[in-house]
Amino acid sequence: MKDWNVVVSIYQDGFRRALHALHKLGEVDRSPYYNLLVMSADDPVKLLAAIEQATAESPALYDAISRVAPAMRTFEFHSPQEFRDNAGAILQEWAGRLAGRSFHARLHRRGRHADLPGPETEMMLDELVLMQTKAAGEPARIAFTDPDAVIVVDTVDERAGVSLWTREDLAVHGLLKPD
Repeated sequence: MKDWNVVVSIYQDGFRRALHALHKLGEVDRSPYYNLLVMSADDPVKLLAAIEQATAESPALYDAISRVAPAMRTFEFHSPQEFRDNAGAILQEWAGRLAGRSFHARLHRRGRHADLPGPETEMMLDELVLMQTKAAGEPARIAFTDPDAVIVVDTVDERAGVSLWTREDLAVHGLLKPD
């Protein structure tokens, strides 16, 4: 599935259970990566809620799914610069939501490890937000303990999904697990 907007990570022995259950909730496909499924939904956050409801009703499904990552925005990229440009444009739109707040960025990569080194890419995302919020007059700050928000980027080969989750979102949605 090329146009995914939700990534689902599966625990070691839960792949078949999760795949079967998720088929009932929407379009789901195997990714080229071990224990990773991708889904497409009109409303990824509603799909997250539906998955959480299904896991609440089925402990076996809860034991199968490790993490659900709905993307608020997605884009294709073919180079590190294209990734930076696309991610930067999204973060610029969200800078007002992060102004004066604490945050950090997390990258979950599948493929393109050489092009997008994890710590360096996370620092680049952090720096983009810091520059944009400082320019707006309300600098944000980096925090890894109890931040106000977390920027989460999931990549599967040359597609990225980007989300911004607040502390409140993370308290409500136990399957998000951005870190």
